[in-house]
Amino acid sequence: MTQYIFEPAAVASVAIDGSDARFPVRRIFCVGRNYAEHAREMGHDPDREPPFFFTKPADAIVEDGGTLPYPTKTSNLHYEAELVVAIGKGGAGITQDDALTHVWGYAAGNDLTRRDLQSEAKKMGRPWDMSKGFDQSAVCGALVPAERIGHPAKGAITLHQNGELRQDSDLTELIWSVPELVSYLSDFVELAAGDLIFTGTPAGVGAIAKGDTIVVTVDGIGSVTTTIAG
Repeated sequence: MTQYIFEPAAVASVAIDGSDARFPVRRIFCVGRNYAEHAREMGHDPDREPPFFFTKPADAIVEDGGTLPYPTKTSNLHYEAELVVAIGKGGAGITQDDALTHVWGYAAGNDLTRRDLQSEAKKMGRPWDMSKGFDQSAVCGALVPAERIGHPAKGAITLHQNGELRQDSDLTELIWSVPELVSYLSDFVELAAGDLIFTGTPAGVGAIAKGDTIVVTVDGIGSVTTTIAG
């Protein structure tokens, strides 16, 4: 039996809709600029440039109903509504035709971002880690099994801030589809059961203030609500 010098950290996990079982989280991959209008609002050309990825630590997960402190080292925290894909079967070099057989389910998510730190990193050509991968930055609702709902390729994705609609788009607006993303990413890393992929955010990202409540909803999948402590 392996002995550790201190107790290992608990396994990060996400709730499963309608079940007491939980989905263990291994790694979190996030896709940048995967909606055309969001790419434009961030000052980039959306004409299907190759997708790029950044990561968040598994223990950055925040579940539905979480209340978070306003993060340190930022004065410009942003919301980003996203469809989350949960991998249930690993593999490398996965083809697009086979990609959806590796997907276990889906959830609504929110990629919290220290926008000021990200902007500074971009200007200096530095990594985004501290702007994206900070504590409690990966909001993820309960996962819905694909065997129950299929693999949605269309449906509204919205974000409300204190009841006001801020982001309003459709999954049909994804530049790179879920099968394309799974296939492309699996050429860089061997995917494994427990990996999550945040698939990018639509236009309309904006700042969050202390006391705000943010609700992300993906049609046919569900919602996730987060409050920033006042």
